[in-house]
Amino acid sequence: MNGEFKMNELNLVKETTEKIINEMEKRIIGNRNQIKLILITLFAKGHVLLEGVPGIAKSYLASTLSDVLGMDHKRIQFTPDLMPADITGSSIYNPKDLKFEFIPGPIFTNIVLCDEISRAPPKTQAALLESMQELQVTVEGITRKLDRPFFVMATQNPIEQVGVYPLPEAQLDRFMIRLMMSLPNYEEEVNILRSKRANFIPKVNVVSSRDEIIAIQKVLDKVDISDSILDYIARLVVKTRFLPALALGGSPRASIALMTMCRAKAAMEGRSYVEPDDVKYLFFHVMNHRIILTPQAEVDQVPIQQIVDSVIKETPVNL
Repeated sequence: MNGEFKMNELNLVKETTEKIINEMEKRIIGNRNQIKLILITLFAKGHVLLEGVPGIAKSYLASTLSDVLGMDHKRIQFTPDLMPADITGSSIYNPKDLKFEFIPGPIFTNIVLCDEISRAPPKTQAALLESMQELQVTVEGITRKLDRPFFVMATQNPIEQVGVYPLPEAQLDRFMIRLMMSLPNYEEEVNILRSKRANFIPKVNVVSSRDEIIAIQKVLDKVDISDSILDYIARLVVKTRFLPALALGGSPRASIALMTMCRAKAAMEGRSYVEPDDVKYLFFHVMNHRIILTPQAEVDQVPIQQIVDSVIKETPVNL
């Protein structure tokens, strides 16, 4: 064990998770698994890239999470003319005090929604790199710490080709997972229409807090992850670096992300230890945006899901 659990710590994580999911489902229909994955990432101190076609509640999901957690949040609409200072903030001359005064940008909050992140040029996207990795922002040579917890949720449309700037590998790698948002099925579509018929937004209650989320994040360090599970994670990720269909496999950051998220999932389910099924469940979500197909694999349209599934199938668990 990495540490001794205090009484009811795991119960706190499990009960808080259930309360947040149940509250969010008052507004969000048919995305229970996606909500669970977002919470796993939040508890693991990571960031989420939501990818899906327009109109499937990506932004709505992010704002609802903010309402349920009762934390400060800001929304940044990414556009081609957005500048780095529009995100980080800048110094403005104050004629009254005869000096420059720093005006914090929207990055100084707990939850940041970066809407349509791929619509801003690389220079603007890069303004997020330091904040997402080091939890700080450096402007004009002065480094300022960000509030905790700090959680970035970015959205992008996978089918747009005009007026977009694909996220570079360094930016993609800062996201702990890329979550594919799917279209609702028929029953879910009907329920969505019923909920919108009265033009009424369901009220959600605040069921958690900033301090509670920070406490949960600390609990994860105590979740036991055996050497055999670490070996399994390492073999899975390393295997992606030698597949003929891949030009780029997972980095050590991918291994660390997978390990941390496995601990979060275990704690959310009330377990003090990580199981192999935790790794299998999370592997695709952690890896799908980090691996790059070779040109030939792209021509052959080899699905990344198929590659990830084959890695899991061909890699045994040595317990």
